[in-house]
Amino acid sequence: MKNTLETVRLGLIGMGNMGNWHMSWLGSDKIPGLKLVAICDVVESKLQKFPAYHHFLNHRDLLKSNLVDAILIATPHYSHTTIGIDALNAGYHVLVEKPISAHKADCERLIAAHRNPNQIFAAMFNQRTDSIYQKIRSMVQGGELGKIQRINWIITDWFRTHAYYASGGWRATWEGEGGGVLLNQCPHNLDLFQWIFGMPKKVRGFCQFGRYHDIEVEDSVTAYMEYENGCTGVFITTTGEAPGTNRLEVTGEQGKLVMEGGTLTYTRNEIQMSRFSRETPFGFGQPEVWHATIPVVQKGEQHAGILKNFTNAILKGEALLSPAKEGIRSVELGNAIIHSAIHDMTVELPLSSSEYEKTLTGLIHQSDRKTKTTVQTDVAEDFSSSFK
Repeated sequence: MKNTLETVRLGLIGMGNMGNWHMSWLGSDKIPGLKLVAICDVVESKLQKFPAYHHFLNHRDLLKSNLVDAILIATPHYSHTTIGIDALNAGYHVLVEKPISAHKADCERLIAAHRNPNQIFAAMFNQRTDSIYQKIRSMVQGGELGKIQRINWIITDWFRTHAYYASGGWRATWEGEGGGVLLNQCPHNLDLFQWIFGMPKKVRGFCQFGRYHDIEVEDSVTAYMEYENGCTGVFITTTGEAPGTNRLEVTGEQGKLVMEGGTLTYTRNEIQMSRFSRETPFGFGQPEVWHATIPVVQKGEQHAGILKNFTNAILKGEALLSPAKEGIRSVELGNAIIHSAIHDMTVELPLSSSEYEKTLTGLIHQSDRKTKTTVQTDVAEDFSSSFK
């Protein structure tokens, strides 16, 4: 596999909604050092719209072509694993869309195929480019809030119509997607949750399956989490409410951080709550506080920013903002919430990947809503993204 060390030749696999979305910058060479040269999809008509590139109907033929140095996988969830393993085994740099796989066991298989440290393997967690989340992370991990006591994220502005779910045979099925809102819309939020706060030790999930839509997977979720240090978290999401909310509230001993409406506000205690509780007479009252609105730009470079970082990692050794190996954590959180809800139990992490794979296999076998195409062997017929 040739690499000029000046330009990364890219192959894009999957020309559904997400693949077409990527074409808005890949097709005009907006990423310095990155050049799209080949596209791949099992539906030939999707390729014919872009005659300037080499066309492939099978990803394995693209990998054998020696035309590219790296690939971007934008196919349905299950095929992220099979295509990613093939590409890594063939020696290519790989950038995979979210989630990196549909379930934890497949994540483990995919990550295990990344044996060469010289191969760049990244995931498309584009919200990590947003300065508002970067600022929250630096404040939490830098100790600005003191010991974190409680996390509450209500992310319900993912409203979807019945037509949305009817737009693809693989969509909103256990066999086609491996889940609903947790596997399609919320991998970004679950990734940010663990990126900022780390992984909890216990998860209790409450899911409603097809509450708002005629689907078999979860479209309404409330999850409770416990951390080893006693911190608790609540994560609420749905695709059935409008108007929705995106509010993240983080409470620590030193104050409270709130993100909502693109604004980040900080209420800081002049004295740590644990000390105030011990030293204050009469057993009531609150510490003095000051309030600040932290100036941050909510949106970063998003998908283009991750592609720039991926390219610079290949050409210049730049550290990855979103290594693919970290993608297993958001998948594990989503799997644990579903596993907890299905079995009506609290799940201790790490989640047994084999146990969850059995749960998912059982859901697929019990389903009467099979996908129109088999997605586990080749690129599926379509890929549609809800996140733009």
